[in-house]
Amino acid sequence: MTIQFGTDGWRAVISDEFTFANVRRVAQAIADWVQAEANGRSWDGRPLMVVGFDTRFLSDRYAAAVAEVLAGNGIGVLLCERFAATPAVSYAIVAHRAIGGVMITASHNAPRYNGIKLKAAYGGSASPADARRVEALLAAQEREGRQPRVLDLATAERQGLVERFDPYPAYAAHVHRLVDLKAIARAQLRLVVDAMYGAGMGYTDRLLAEAGIEPLRLHHQLNPGFGGLHPEPIARHLHELCHQMSLGEFHLGLATDGDADRIGAVGPDGRFVDPHRIMTLVLDDMLQRGQRGDVVKTVSTTQMLNLLAEPYGLTVHETPVGFNHISDLMLKGHVLIGGEESGGISIQNHIPEGDGVLMGLLLAEVVARNGGDIGALIEAIMARVGRFVYARHDYRVQPFAKAELVQRLVATAPARLAGHEVIGLNTRDGVKYLLDDQSWLLIRPSGTEPVLRVYAEARDEEELHRLLSEGARLAGYSPAELA
Repeated sequence: MTIQFGTDGWRAVISDEFTFANVRRVAQAIADWVQAEANGRSWDGRPLMVVGFDTRFLSDRYAAAVAEVLAGNGIGVLLCERFAATPAVSYAIVAHRAIGGVMITASHNAPRYNGIKLKAAYGGSASPADARRVEALLAAQEREGRQPRVLDLATAERQGLVERFDPYPAYAAHVHRLVDLKAIARAQLRLVVDAMYGAGMGYTDRLLAEAGIEPLRLHHQLNPGFGGLHPEPIARHLHELCHQMSLGEFHLGLATDGDADRIGAVGPDGRFVDPHRIMTLVLDDMLQRGQRGDVVKTVSTTQMLNLLAEPYGLTVHETPVGFNHISDLMLKGHVLIGGEESGGISIQNHIPEGDGVLMGLLLAEVVARNGGDIGALIEAIMARVGRFVYARHDYRVQPFAKAELVQRLVATAPARLAGHEVIGLNTRDGVKYLLDDQSWLLIRPSGTEPVLRVYAEARDEEELHRLLSEGARLAGYSPAELA
């Protein structure tokens, strides 16, 4: 079978394509990549990799299988002693000067999936070029009929090739350098933390508790099936958190996805606070406190960031969807904040990796230092940059040629949309139409499945719905066809 890496690793259905045999095959290709990339990096005379895993079904066993293959190839392994958040594993790669790492997780995907995230020495996702290299090594392994080299875990541990460790202490110390947890405690902020049964358990809540803030915990039990919950921190999956917040007893609700690299939030009125607003609030606070640097966002992320950055003369970079594109720019320049609409966000002085734990705590700090009312903070920003509303519709359609659709959308670009002049066109990832009132429409076909994504941000709900409908029609569908 053909195993392909997406924007952040390989994911497949457990016991269908995601089997122990295939995990070992991928691990062998990663081991071949490590041997080629070692470049003198060593740990007791051998290359070092960090291996972590989330709370999904069999994740610990899959991680052990990866460690056995890496050890079988003479590669040292730091293997997490229990489930861990992806950002903590990624930070461990940097802290231990490893050549890279492997995280067993399917992130925000449904419970039936698991996956492998490949991490580079800088803590972020391996580059697309490195992912293609691993795919090529995997194909070569299959052509040559080679079997993975495996050293059983007990023997590997006795020989010192595999060492168990806890990534939390080093990660927690780093977070303390980036977040003023004492400010949250002083404000007596009342918080709800929803781990969605994922690897954020024992991270966001533990950091708060150690600072003297005891949050209400939701979904903090080990449940490999996620209790039937889809572990993605978006409004339609956060009913319990929204209900708890609507009771009026708490200032802020924080939610992280299955491996805690994404953030979502809920205000005291029970309304979802999307990553657009989270990123906007954190950026505005950084600017107010004198911090400066570039801003990086994907094409599907709010225009509010541009409007905040403009008075300060800051450069705003717009990338294709996928945190690896943000990571590239964070590695190359002085980036103040980088993020995407799905909730993967990071800041300067941190690893180039989406971090739901860190961003949730930073959001709590911003709220704590500014009166404890997140709704008032959002309203204050919109009084300056104008009101914006956002929505995204995903439609499963018949297979189509992505390049042909993009070419047609560009060739037939309208002069006006939803009553506003189209003043710009962006084709970095799909086709984005920028309007004269800073609203925008993005039509973005998926590169891996027959899914059409239509995104829009507008000044009011009426304009938003018109843009979404016009986006469907521009793509050649009626809204009824896509329902």
